[in-house]
Amino acid sequence: MNRPKLEGLPRHTSQRNWWRSFVYAWAGIAYAWRTQRNFRVEVVIGVFAVTLGMLLRVNLASILVMIALVLTLEMVNTALEALVDLSSPTYHPLAKIAKDVAAGAVLMASCVSVLVGVAVLLEPLLRLLGFKT
Repeated sequence: MNRPKLEGLPRHTSQRNWWRSFVYAWAGIAYAWRTQRNFRVEVVIGVFAVTLGMLLRVNLASILVMIALVLTLEMVNTALEALVDLSSPTYHPLAKIAKDVAAGAVLMASCVSVLVGVAVLLEPLLRLLGFKT
Protein backbone atom coordinates (compact mmCIF):
# COMPACT_ATOMS: atom_id res chain seq x y z
CA MET A 1 0.00 0.00 0.00
CA ASN A 2 1.45 3.34 -1.02
CA ARG A 3 1.41 6.01 1.64
CA PRO A 4 1.53 9.69 0.71
CA LYS A 5 4.83 11.42 1.35
CA LEU A 6 4.77 13.76 4.32
CA GLU A 7 6.62 16.65 2.68
CA GLY A 8 10.08 15.38 3.47
CA LEU A 9 9.49 14.76 7.17
CA PRO A 10 10.65 11.46 8.59
CA ARG A 11 7.72 9.18 9.35
CA HIS A 12 8.50 9.08 13.08
CA THR A 13 8.16 12.89 13.27
CA SER A 14 4.60 12.84 12.00
CA GLN A 15 3.73 10.03 14.41
CA ARG A 16 5.26 11.99 17.26
CA ASN A 17 3.25 15.07 16.28
CA TRP A 18 0.10 12.97 16.07
CA TRP A 19 0.74 11.55 19.52
CA ARG A 20 1.49 15.03 20.91
CA SER A 21 -1.77 16.33 19.43
CA PHE A 22 -3.63 13.44 21.02
CA VAL A 23 -2.06 14.17 24.41
CA TYR A 24 -3.04 17.86 24.16
CA ALA A 25 -6.58 16.95 23.15
CA TRP A 26 -6.86 14.53 26.06
CA ALA A 27 -5.59 17.28 28.38
CA GLY A 28 -8.45 19.44 27.14
CA ILE A 29 -10.99 16.73 27.91
CA ALA A 30 -9.44 16.21 31.34
CA TYR A 31 -9.55 19.97 31.99
CA ALA A 32 -13.25 20.06 31.08
CA TRP A 33 -13.92 17.12 33.41
CA ARG A 34 -11.99 18.69 36.31
CA THR A 35 -13.31 22.23 36.03
CA GLN A 36 -16.76 22.11 34.42
CA ARG A 37 -19.54 20.79 36.63
CA ASN A 38 -21.99 20.79 33.72
CA PHE A 39 -19.62 18.62 31.67
CA ARG A 40 -19.51 16.03 34.46
CA VAL A 41 -23.31 16.11 34.82
CA GLU A 42 -23.72 15.68 31.06
CA VAL A 43 -21.31 12.73 31.04
CA VAL A 44 -23.27 11.03 33.84
CA ILE A 45 -26.57 11.64 32.04
CA GLY A 46 -25.02 10.31 28.83
CA VAL A 47 -23.82 7.14 30.55
CA PHE A 48 -27.31 6.69 32.01
CA ALA A 49 -28.94 7.16 28.58
CA VAL A 50 -26.58 4.64 26.92
CA THR A 51 -27.10 2.13 29.74
CA LEU A 52 -30.88 2.49 29.49
CA GLY A 53 -30.70 2.19 25.72
CA MET A 54 -28.66 -1.00 26.00
CA LEU A 55 -31.09 -2.48 28.52
CA LEU A 56 -34.01 -1.61 26.22
CA ARG A 57 -32.08 -2.91 23.19
CA VAL A 58 -32.62 0.20 21.09
CA ASN A 59 -30.39 1.53 18.34
CA LEU A 60 -27.85 3.69 20.19
CA ALA A 61 -26.65 5.73 17.20
CA SER A 62 -28.88 8.76 17.76
CA ILE A 63 -28.23 8.73 21.51
CA LEU A 64 -24.46 8.60 20.98
CA VAL A 65 -24.58 11.40 18.41
CA MET A 66 -26.53 13.63 20.78
CA ILE A 67 -24.15 12.88 23.67
CA ALA A 68 -21.19 13.75 21.46
CA LEU A 69 -22.90 16.97 20.33
CA VAL A 70 -23.66 18.16 23.86
CA LEU A 71 -20.21 17.30 25.24
CA THR A 72 -18.46 18.85 22.25
CA LEU A 73 -20.46 22.06 22.54
CA GLU A 74 -19.79 22.17 26.29
CA MET A 75 -16.06 22.01 25.57
CA VAL A 76 -16.31 24.65 22.82
CA ASN A 77 -18.22 26.84 25.27
CA THR A 78 -15.46 26.36 27.86
CA ALA A 79 -12.79 27.28 25.29
CA LEU A 80 -14.74 30.33 24.13
CA GLU A 81 -15.24 31.53 27.70
CA ALA A 82 -11.49 31.21 28.34
CA LEU A 83 -10.70 33.18 25.17
CA VAL A 84 -13.22 35.89 26.02
CA ASP A 85 -11.84 36.19 29.56
CA LEU A 86 -8.32 36.46 28.15
CA SER A 87 -9.18 39.07 25.53
CA SER A 88 -11.62 41.06 27.66
CA PRO A 89 -10.71 40.83 31.35
CA THR A 90 -13.12 43.64 32.20
CA TYR A 91 -16.83 43.60 31.42
CA HIS A 92 -17.76 44.27 27.82
CA PRO A 93 -21.25 43.84 26.34
CA LEU A 94 -19.86 41.93 23.32
CA ALA A 95 -18.01 39.55 25.64
CA LYS A 96 -21.29 38.90 27.42
CA ILE A 97 -23.04 38.21 24.12
CA ALA A 98 -20.32 35.74 23.07
CA LYS A 99 -20.54 33.86 26.35
CA ASP A 100 -24.34 33.88 26.43
CA VAL A 101 -24.70 32.65 22.86
CA ALA A 102 -22.20 29.84 23.44
CA ALA A 103 -24.03 28.79 26.60
CA GLY A 104 -27.30 29.00 24.68
CA ALA A 105 -25.93 26.60 22.07
CA VAL A 106 -25.19 24.06 24.80
CA LEU A 107 -28.65 24.54 26.27
CA MET A 108 -30.32 24.12 22.87
CA ALA A 109 -28.35 20.93 22.14
CA SER A 110 -29.21 19.60 25.60
CA CYS A 111 -32.93 20.23 25.08
CA VAL A 112 -32.89 18.57 21.67
CA SER A 113 -30.97 15.66 23.20
CA VAL A 114 -33.73 15.17 25.75
CA LEU A 115 -36.32 15.15 22.96
CA VAL A 116 -34.29 12.59 20.98
CA GLY A 117 -33.89 10.48 24.12
CA VAL A 118 -37.64 10.55 24.75
CA ALA A 119 -38.33 9.67 21.11
CA VAL A 120 -35.93 6.72 21.19
CA LEU A 121 -36.43 5.41 24.73
CA LEU A 122 -40.01 6.17 25.79
CA GLU A 123 -41.91 3.52 23.84
CA PRO A 124 -39.56 0.63 24.71
CA LEU A 125 -39.51 1.79 28.34
CA LEU A 126 -43.31 1.93 28.54
CA ARG A 127 -43.50 -1.53 26.97
CA LEU A 128 -41.00 -2.89 29.51
CA LEU A 129 -43.01 -1.41 32.37
CA GLY A 130 -46.19 -2.98 31.02
CA PHE A 131 -47.97 0.23 30.06
CA LYS A 132 -47.98 -0.60 26.36
CA THR A 133 -48.49 -3.88 24.56
